[in-house]
Amino acid sequence: MQMRAVTDKDRAGLIDLIGGIFSEYDGVMLEPEGLDADLQAYATYMRGIEGEAFVVDGEDGGLLACVSYAPVEGSRFQLKRIYLSKDLRGSGMGLKLLHHVEDKARARGAAEMELWSDTRFTRAHRFYEREGYVKQSYTRDLNDSSNTTEYCFIKLL
Repeated sequence: MQMRAVTDKDRAGLIDLIGGIFSEYDGVMLEPEGLDADLQAYATYMRGIEGEAFVVDGEDGGLLACVSYAPVEGSRFQLKRIYLSKDLRGSGMGLKLLHHVEDKARARGAAEMELWSDTRFTRAHRFYEREGYVKQSYTRDLNDSSNTTEYCFIKLL
């Protein structure tokens, strides 16, 4: 399995991948015309915020995983949209994707990486904490159809 840079042609694959993962959780819905509209042209969106995004292709032509990152302010960067298909979880691919974007961010001067994660994604939270991300005391509400509240995690790089 090879990682490659995302292109705007990955729209359907990203929506299928992330939408499928969201469907594993009660009440969590992808909003490709609303909150998740960035997925319509994700490569263009990421370039616009000076970020980078990567995907892992499946043998059937679908996407198995994605990850992205972008600068936020000063030396703080944000990990964005790290998702793995059910088949890849626990395989080490998540670690490979995470380290890839952390290394890329460090090379661009990042001193810390933040991420926001739905409070319902507890398995992901355990992964982040194992990798040195610390859950902060504050949350944010997205006011979306999934009624999402997110935790913030930060890691010093």
